[in-house]
Amino acid sequence: MTLDKLKIGEKAVIKTVGGTGALRLRFLDMGLIPNTEVKMLKRAPMGDPLDIVLRGYELTLRVEDAQKIEVGSIEENEHI
Repeated sequence: MTLDKLKIGEKAVIKTVGGTGALRLRFLDMGLIPNTEVKMLKRAPMGDPLDIVLRGYELTLRVEDAQKIEVGSIEENEHI
């Protein structure tokens, strides 16, 4: 599942970070690192952008970018 599919209030753990080159590095610089817990905070009225909470701060992402971030359930991550 990708980050854009989370429902408001739902938590997940980042599995992989997609994108290439500078875009991928930008994601990593923003704290979107594998094994990081994220929570969907809210969506704009038209659905784009969306706000997530991770590492103690809020981050706003475009849906197009959120589709490049693969997430899994927190329970899945505990079994690793």
